[in-house]
Amino acid sequence: MKLGPILLIGSGETSSSSGQAFEALAQRLPRPLRTAVLETPAGFELNSAQVAGRVRMYLQQRLQNYAVQASQVAARRRGTPFSPDEENLVEALLSQDLIFMGPGSPTYAVRQLRDSLAWAFVLARHRLGAGLAFSSAAVLSISRLTLPVYEIYKVGQDLHWVAGLDFFGTFGLDLILIPHWNNHDGGEELDTRFCFMGAERFEPLRALLPAGQTILGLDEHTSLLMDLQRGECLVYGRDAVHLLRDGQEQAFASGQAFDLQLLGTLRDVDALPALVTDEVWQKAVLASSSPAIPQEVLQWVREREVARQMRDWARADALRRQVLQLGWQIQDTPGGPEILPI
Repeated sequence: MKLGPILLIGSGETSSSSGQAFEALAQRLPRPLRTAVLETPAGFELNSAQVAGRVRMYLQQRLQNYAVQASQVAARRRGTPFSPDEENLVEALLSQDLIFMGPGSPTYAVRQLRDSLAWAFVLARHRLGAGLAFSSAAVLSISRLTLPVYEIYKVGQDLHWVAGLDFFGTFGLDLILIPHWNNHDGGEELDTRFCFMGAERFEPLRALLPAGQTILGLDEHTSLLMDLQRGECLVYGRDAVHLLRDGQEQAFASGQAFDLQLLGTLRDVDALPALVTDEVWQKAVLASSSPAIPQEVLQWVREREVARQMRDWARADALRRQVLQLGWQIQDTPGGPEILPI
């Protein structure tokens, strides 16, 4: 079992501040780089496809040297055709080398993904080497306890925590994750540090946590790359990552590295989470063994997209036939073309 690298982004997932971190993540993954943007955190928004689409286009451009093939998985809401439990929709996750989740609502993401097939596929792929990238709301959602930002900051609910997806819990790491750590959107008038809570709210929130709880805070436009195989953490971006435990705080500036053991001792790295059933695992193993897409096929698909945009249908059809001759087929989707073996 090979655990993939994990990238946590405080904010600015499509800005230049995240480029170096994505580059470092891509260097640890195979080429061509099959990438999917999971829409779930923003699935309640009417423009969730556009929100995810901006990230997809950013990754296509920023990681073009890795022959990236980026797509979207529209797992938006349970009880609809776009449910995270709809296998035909989310099975695309099983063939990805990099899976990204980003902006939206953390508590919505938790409600939609908890015990879902989509989340089971994500966990399985990670244990087969796929990289995972989480930004903003998605960072909050995978925490042991999730900070309900909108409910407190916008709605005015009492201070509280919500059980999160606890991604790191299966590895023995008991972490509370907080993006937007040094936020200054409120200017001089309003303290919006600590993910818009401000010190006046955040200190009582900390008091609600169990004793000895570890908090990992990520500044704006700052990322943390966690390599579970090598046992190291590396900081990228503008500012710092903050580690709080037992009233003590350590800050690691951009460019610094620290030992993963500062976050806790890894355990059960070879054990599958209960959500990853034998059936899910077998599907993931089978999908991960699919052949790599040849470089010339990727190039023809890119040229076909250009031809389609220019309404040169004859050229687009000719390129499709060339792809078919090499044993691949193009499936046009709202998130872009998908390349599948025949």
